[in-house]
Amino acid sequence: MIEIENHTYVKILEVTPINYNLKSDLEKEAILNSYKIFFKTCQFDIQILIQSNKEDLSHHISKIKKCILKKENKYLKSLSENYIQYISNLNNNKKSSSKKFYIIIKNQSFNKKEKNQEIIKQELNEKYLKIKECLSRCGNKVSAVEKREEVLKILYSFLNTKKYFNKNYKKEE
Repeated sequence: MIEIENHTYVKILEVTPINYNLKSDLEKEAILNSYKIFFKTCQFDIQILIQSNKEDLSHHISKIKKCILKKENKYLKSLSENYIQYISNLNNNKKSSSKKFYIIIKNQSFNKKEKNQEIIKQELNEKYLKIKECLSRCGNKVSAVEKREEVLKILYSFLNTKKYFNKNYKKEE
């Protein structure tokens, strides 16, 4: 839990999603019904944030190249070289990325005397448990982001997007 301003407290949850495309039609229907229940059950404001980061595949490619040198089978060498070409193209076209999903929940006390921090913390925790229960039914894994440094990093990346991307882009060069 972090206090941002005007006696507003937030808690950030990280959601590790399922791969919906790999599910059967029956499973997809059950997942969609679980999401409907999630949105009906959570009668409080949430903010969903999606962070997409370009993946650096150079280490992975170098590992494959080392394995190619050890292979004696020409067919396996050819497959490996084609795979390297494929992932290199993905990387060059910026289609190789990872996504992180976050849910931000907040609790606001308009008057400092109205609620103490323990009550606010308890209310945020109840919201967290409700979200975790509902999204777990859909097959997702939900965990609270606990470390202050990680919370600040997430908030900074979303609130200062342009600065964050310029900073990270310079690191890659």
